[in-house]
Amino acid sequence: MTPSNLDDPFYYLINFQRVLDWLTHRYADLLDAQEARFISGFAAVPRESQALLVRMVMRKGPLYRASKLNYEEIGPARQAVLPLLAHGWVDSQSPLSLVELSDVLQKAELLALFKGRASLRKAELLALWLESAPEPQPFMAWCPDMDDAVYSLPVRPLCERLRLLFFGNLRQDWSEFVLADLGVYRYEQVELHPASRGLRSRADIDFCLALQACRQALEEGTELASLRQQLAGLESTNPWLLGRRERLLFAVGQQCERQGLLDDAVGIYAQCAYPGARARHIRVLERSEQHQAALALAEAAALAPESAAEAQQLPRMLPRLRRKLGLPALPKTKKPVVNEWQLALAPEPGVSVELRVALHLDQEQAPVHYVENSLINSLFGLLCWPAIFAAVPGAFFHPFQSGPADLHQADFRQRRAEQFEACFAQLHDGRYQNTIRTCYREKWGLQSPFVHWQAINEPLLELALRCLPAEHLHHCFERLLQDIAANRAGMPDLIQFWPQERRYQMIEVKGPGDRLQDNQLRWLEFCARHAMPVQVCYVQWAPA
Repeated sequence: MTPSNLDDPFYYLINFQRVLDWLTHRYADLLDAQEARFISGFAAVPRESQALLVRMVMRKGPLYRASKLNYEEIGPARQAVLPLLAHGWVDSQSPLSLVELSDVLQKAELLALFKGRASLRKAELLALWLESAPEPQPFMAWCPDMDDAVYSLPVRPLCERLRLLFFGNLRQDWSEFVLADLGVYRYEQVELHPASRGLRSRADIDFCLALQACRQALEEGTELASLRQQLAGLESTNPWLLGRRERLLFAVGQQCERQGLLDDAVGIYAQCAYPGARARHIRVLERSEQHQAALALAEAAALAPESAAEAQQLPRMLPRLRRKLGLPALPKTKKPVVNEWQLALAPEPGVSVELRVALHLDQEQAPVHYVENSLINSLFGLLCWPAIFAAVPGAFFHPFQSGPADLHQADFRQRRAEQFEACFAQLHDGRYQNTIRTCYREKWGLQSPFVHWQAINEPLLELALRCLPAEHLHHCFERLLQDIAANRAGMPDLIQFWPQERRYQMIEVKGPGDRLQDNQLRWLEFCARHAMPVQVCYVQWAPA
């Protein structure tokens, strides 16, 4: 897709038409009869009518007052809407309840229709009128003397399906085009294989829509047993979509816990494959005083932990469960030692504790940078750019992706094994430095799931390349790939460089009352295990 011209007053229509052309070219076999008729019919209506429909689709609904649809390039909305009414895409006769009517009318207009004291707020007046409200009726029946109209948009669900088909999700919307045209977001241009489609069948579309309905129901507080039943009935052969279902099922389990529905939570976690579900299952069994079942599950998990996070949690669970069952304690395992030190500093208003320590430690010959997760992730993203953005079937299927769709799938690395091997080989022969520099210059500003463009600059990049041994980078990059979702976070806050000595030190900062989080502990222990210099600095505020 080539960028649209924002100087064209119909830029939004151009973008919408591009989506229709894209879907016709790549997804024609998945379109149902109604969607196919809409696309062909849309091309046949006048441009002003097309533009008005797109404006309405892109505006917040569900009701649109004709007098508020003022667009210079379209002209009179009540004229442009006529072909849309004829197609049934827009409706001017939908019955409106009094609540819906109040959403489109101003307080003064409502007072002209119904009796009430002007001193009352609109919501107070509405509460009074609802006691004797008529049945829903079309706008013209409510307001026969008003030279206006109110439209609903029956075609919106269809347009939402088209948006879902294009993006593969309902999180992204039509504003992506404008943001890309403005340069707010810029994307890597990956060759999109004709067979690379996010949704592969009509069943995938139905699955996504059903999942979205379940997600909305969870947010609205729908009864959880019913929601669990709906999710259990959703089946798919698409691993990417099944991952979305498992994530939502996990969220339902958490909500059951919050509401004290522990038996329901146990049932959900027992069926859920989302990372962390087994650990939650053990905890809920323990809360339910099913200690024997909890211990059996924990011991089975200890034989093959699903992740570093679970491997970290189990040594806390097992001793507690064994103690509750009167079993002998297990021998303690020795953990790598991480250096810790105390620092007393006077606070500075508006300066975070991490930045305060960085300013205190910074020296001309040993600069300190507050990088947290940005530096290691960025170096990984720059070196492995060709692997991350490889045109693997099913990974990229539209032009507005900041990363591959399968980024968090278990086989992410395996599907790109050759590309990652080629990237990591450069760490052994010294080519990685020029590769990272070149990628930084050529790809600057493009969306990436790893590179933090605003947090790194060329001087910081050069310090890192000079002082961070390739072996240490390789250790970190391997750990990232083991569990991208979990391991992209938790890295030490600060890094200090000694460029003349070609060495560095990472520092995790903890302010008064703060403690190390689990993902931080895992990174610290990993660094210590691989002899990577890392320390924890505990700060106490001293009098100014």
